[in-house]
Amino acid sequence: MTIGEALARAAMRLGEAGIERPQAEARILLEAASGRGRGQIIAFPEQALTAAQAELFERMVSRRCAREPVSRILGSREFWSLRFAVGPATLDPRPDSETLVAAVLARIPERSAKLAILDLGTGTGCLLLALLSELPQATGLGVDVDPAARDIAARNAETLGLQARAAFQVGDWARGIAAAFDVIVSNPPYIESTAIDTLAPEVAQYDPPGALDGGMDGLSAYRALMPQAAQRLKPGGLLALEIGAGQGAAVRGLAENAGLTDLATAQDLAGIERCLLFSR
Repeated sequence: MTIGEALARAAMRLGEAGIERPQAEARILLEAASGRGRGQIIAFPEQALTAAQAELFERMVSRRCAREPVSRILGSREFWSLRFAVGPATLDPRPDSETLVAAVLARIPERSAKLAILDLGTGTGCLLLALLSELPQATGLGVDVDPAARDIAARNAETLGLQARAAFQVGDWARGIAAAFDVIVSNPPYIESTAIDTLAPEVAQYDPPGALDGGMDGLSAYRALMPQAAQRLKPGGLLALEIGAGQGAAVRGLAENAGLTDLATAQDLAGIERCLLFSR
């Protein structure tokens, strides 16, 4: 089978399975299966795939037709122009969460400051490691309840060359942590329990339930972490939280009850309120 034939057949199958960008995703999978770059695939569609490449590509396309995300098929996802390994224990990093990284950086006037950062529910470590990549003197601690997620985050730090400034541990939010931090960030689970089954299959079937389920009203994680984060935040420090659509007022109320001051709001690319910033 030639590259062009394989690409056309895969795009047709993905389209029939309801994938929004079948041609683009077929090409991405073909690049991985064949070891060829985008330019080679476009320029030389007449070249033949080996039997092993064709078989691997077929398996990849079948997995995507079952709505498994491309990132989980490939084992990695780009976030903040960095490559992060993902696994069954981690949430798939998404562009919406880059809103939080940008909002935090906009509040740090001196990028070379020696800041201490805490990431609660770190998952792949994407929030913490993206910030460390922009703040060369900062150090950070990522905490996750799942040891498998902790291990993936630690490997991502090593791959990105940030392991000397990033540590990861298993824990229940900030419980048991004695240190104080200049910046605390978190993307906690905020989907209402009854709404999870209505999410896209790529999310509902493949993201870990513990990273999605925010309880009956979607706010359980905020109730747990808010007072702990307030205790671990240095005076004048910054707390940045990702939130779900329409949760701003409720999360601000929890922050006020914890003695935190509302600073600012950041919207994602769709114009949805996605990140709230607080200070102590």
